[in-house]
Amino acid sequence: MNARISAVRRGEWLELMPGKLVPAEGQDRLTAALAWLEGSYGAPPKLLRRLQAEGGVKLAGDRLRLRVFPPRESGFAPLEAEAEQLAVLYEDDFSLVVHKPAGVKVHPDGSGTGAAAKPGAPRATLANMVAALYAGRGEAVAAAHIHRLDDFTSGPVLFAKNEYAQLKLDEAMSRKVIGRTYIAFVHGIVSPELQVIDQPIGRDRHHNQRRRVSPTGKPALTRVELVEVYPAHGASLVRLTLETGRTHQIRVHLSAAGHPLIGDALYGGSTARLPNQALHGERLAFPDPLTGETVEVEDPWPDGLQKLRAKLR
Repeated sequence: MNARISAVRRGEWLELMPGKLVPAEGQDRLTAALAWLEGSYGAPPKLLRRLQAEGGVKLAGDRLRLRVFPPRESGFAPLEAEAEQLAVLYEDDFSLVVHKPAGVKVHPDGSGTGAAAKPGAPRATLANMVAALYAGRGEAVAAAHIHRLDDFTSGPVLFAKNEYAQLKLDEAMSRKVIGRTYIAFVHGIVSPELQVIDQPIGRDRHHNQRRRVSPTGKPALTRVELVEVYPAHGASLVRLTLETGRTHQIRVHLSAAGHPLIGDALYGGSTARLPNQALHGERLAFPDPLTGETVEVEDPWPDGLQKLRAKLR
């Protein structure tokens, strides 16, 4: 994608100035513009077809407009009381990155926090908080999460604010160009030689919630960097980068390596120091949906992990 092309939002429309587009033989200007958008600019073909059918592509001189910011109603109940806790780490017209606290689900699981939440329903999910963020601003935005974190893992979660962004970011996820870096406190003294864990992960047939290393599972690769060791407590701090995104990948891989996460009872960790897994998403990197340039977002450690580190030191 050419990041040098001028792009400006004007209400519901994205205005581009690609310069003079010369139609090929037998083409009209609109067809030439659509071919440029898909071939040179990298706009999602699925979206372009729909916009063309709905009159969402306009040409005016050297200006090309796409209706990529139509108002959309969120499918999640905007629960304002919980939204006050929402920490926005990054936002532009296409993307939103927010901090997910440990103990908060990314989206509802059918237990009452969806579009019709009931009195006494469980705590709002991140999707409900984001819906409340835009409802409070009076903005008709239906943000969609691009990836997930375990319920008790904290860290940044990426949302797409419109269909254009969702299609581009979903594609980036499938191409594995969205980078995620985590820190974890684990049991045992990790060897500096443990740098890559490349073991397939599958379901544990003996436990519905668990996953396990299995030769018949899906490929999974975790890169490991030793940060600190705490010999007096038999613990270590590691930084982890995911090449794949399997369910519970970090927890399964480190447990299989003999270093379950502190607080992760499901995979053999002790809860004496922490009631849930000591795992935090420290950094997120993703390609800007419009320009393709890398956006890097850091998420500060939560208080609980900072206190744990101080105690271990």
